[in-house]
Amino acid sequence: MSTTSTPRRGRGRANTSGPRASFGQLLPYLFEHNKVLGFVIVLSVLLAAASLAQPLLVSQVITQVGEGGSLGGLVWVLIALVVIAGLLSGYQHYLLQRTGEGVVLSSRKRLINRILRLPISEFDARRTGDLVSRVGSDTTLLRAVLTQGLVEAIGGSLTFLGALIAMLVIDPVLLGLTVLVVAIAVTTVTLLSRKVRDASHAAQAKVGDLAAAVERSISAVRTIRAANATEREAVAVESEATGAWQKGIEVARISALIVPIAGIAMQVSFLVVLGVGGFRVANGDITIANLVAFILFLFMMIMPLGQAFGAIAAVNQALGALGRIQEILDLPTEDQDDREIAPLAVSVGPANAAILPDAPAIEFDDVHFTYAKVAVEPEGTPADDAGEAPLVIESRPVLHGVSFAAERGTRIALVGPSGAGKSTILALIERFYDPQSGVVRMGGLDVRSLERADLRRQIGYVEQDAPVLAGTLRDNLTLGTPEATDDECIAVLRSVNLGSVLDRDPAGLGAAVGEDGVMLSGGERQRLAIARALLAAPPILLLDESTSSLDGVNEQMMREAIDAVAEDRTLIVIAHRLSTVVDSDRIVVVDDGRVVGTGTHSELVSTVPLYRELAKHQLLV
Repeated sequence: MSTTSTPRRGRGRANTSGPRASFGQLLPYLFEHNKVLGFVIVLSVLLAAASLAQPLLVSQVITQVGEGGSLGGLVWVLIALVVIAGLLSGYQHYLLQRTGEGVVLSSRKRLINRILRLPISEFDARRTGDLVSRVGSDTTLLRAVLTQGLVEAIGGSLTFLGALIAMLVIDPVLLGLTVLVVAIAVTTVTLLSRKVRDASHAAQAKVGDLAAAVERSISAVRTIRAANATEREAVAVESEATGAWQKGIEVARISALIVPIAGIAMQVSFLVVLGVGGFRVANGDITIANLVAFILFLFMMIMPLGQAFGAIAAVNQALGALGRIQEILDLPTEDQDDREIAPLAVSVGPANAAILPDAPAIEFDDVHFTYAKVAVEPEGTPADDAGEAPLVIESRPVLHGVSFAAERGTRIALVGPSGAGKSTILALIERFYDPQSGVVRMGGLDVRSLERADLRRQIGYVEQDAPVLAGTLRDNLTLGTPEATDDECIAVLRSVNLGSVLDRDPAGLGAAVGEDGVMLSGGERQRLAIARALLAAPPILLLDESTSSLDGVNEQMMREAIDAVAEDRTLIVIAHRLSTVVDSDRIVVVDDGRVVGTGTHSELVSTVPLYRELAKHQLLV
C-alpha cells in the first residue's frame, strides 16, 4: 500500500495507564498446569508439617535436658525432619520454576497467535517494537507469579496458620501482641499493592516504547548513517531508555517500601515477644521451653508473611503486565466477525459457493473506502477522568465510488499519480480491509462471503515494497507453497533471472538472505517476491509496482516470466512506468480515489487528459 494512504506506524505514545488485569484473568494461565500445581500444594502441606513439627521437638529436647532425661531418638528425628524439609523445598522450587516457564510459554503462544491474526488496521496504528515487547518482556513477568511466592505463599499460609494455632495454645497474650504488629504490616502492604500494579503497568509500557524506538532505529540504520543522524537517533533512543529506567525506579521505590515491612514486623515482634516473654517466664506464667518454642513458631509465622508480601508485589507486577497482554488478546481477530458479515454480503451466490464461470475475475462496484487512523495525544495532554490520554480519531477517505471489472484471463493496469488509491484497491481485493460501502466481487461473489483463506488461495500478491523474510531462499519462496520441490524452486528462480544468486552461494536454496533480505540487492528482493507469487501459480496475480527496482534487462526478463505464467490468468498490475503496461488489455486510470477513465492505451491518450499528460511526460505520445 502506498505510504500516502496508510497511517504511519508509531505515531503518538503508548498509553501508560491502560487496562488493568484482574486476578481472575490470571487464573486460566495457572489452571493449565493444575496437576503440577496440585502436586506442589501437596508438597507444601508436607513441608509445612515438617517445619511445624520442629519447634515442638525442640521444646521436647529442652524439657528433657532440663529434667535430666534421655534424649533417645528425638535428636535424630529432628535432624531427619530438617533434611526432609530441605529436600521437599528444593523439589518444590524446581517444579515451580518449570511451571513458571510453562506459564510464560502458554501466554506467549496465545499472544503470538492473536498478534498474527489481528486486522491489518491494528498494525497500521501500533508500533512493532511495542508488540514485540509484549511477547518478550511482559510475558516474562508472569513467571514471577509462581517463582516469587504465589504457590509458596499457599504452603506458607498453612505454616502461618499452624504456627498461629500453636502460639495460641502456648501463650494467648504473646500471640495478641504479635498479631497487632502483623495486622499493621498487612494493612500497609495492602495499601501499597495497588500502586505497585499501576507503576508496573507504566514501566512495561515504557519498555514497549523503548523496544519500538530500538526497532525503528535498527531497521533504518543505513538511512540514519547516511543522513549523519546517528547521534540524534542515539539521544532519542537513550531518552526512551531513561524513561523506562525512571518508571522502573518508581516500581523499585514502591517495592522497597513493601519488602522491609516483613523484616520490621519480625524484628518488632521478636523484641516484643522476647521482652514480654522473659517477664512472663520470670513470673512463672510459661516455661523457658515453651518460650523457645513460641519464638520458633514466631519465625515460622513471619517467614510465610514475608512470602505473602513478596507474592503480593509479584502478582501486582504480573497483573500490570497481564493488562497489556490482555489488551491484545481482547482485540478481535481479522476474521472474528466474518460469520456476521457473510450473510449481509451482497453476492450472487451463497457463502463459499463456487466462483461463477462467466463472471469477471475481479469486479469493483461503487466502492467507497476510508482509513480510520487512531493516535494518542503526545505527552503533556490533559488526561481524562480515567487517567488515560485522549485519543484522536482521524478519517481519511481514499476511494470514492470506484467501479471497474477485470475479466478472466485479461491483464488490467492501474495507473495514476501517487496517492490516488491504487494500492488500496489491491488491499481491498486481498481483504486486508473491507469497504464502507459498495462491493468487491471475485467471480461474481462478494469477497466478504468467501473464507479469507479460500480467497487468498486464489491470489498471488506482490507488494510495492516487497519484503524478504530473514531465512533462506527456500524459506522465502515456499512461504505459501511449502510442498514445492527443489526443482520447482530452482526453475522459478531462474525464470526471474535469480540464477546468479543460486550459483554464488554453495548452499543454493539454503543460502541465507539476511535480515530484511540485506544480502540481496533491491532488484533481487523484488524478483524474489515475484518468484514467490509465480511459484504458487494462482489464477489471479496482483502486482504493485513489481518492476520499479529493475533495470531494463531484468525488467524485460521479468515481463517474459510473467507473460509465461499469465496465460489463462488474470493480472492486475500497478505501474508508474506506462511503458510496462501499454500493451495491457485494459488500463484503469485512477485519480484522487476515483476512476477517471478506462480503455486501451490509444483510447486513453485521446480521451483522458490525465493519462495523456502522464504519457507525454514519459515520451509515449
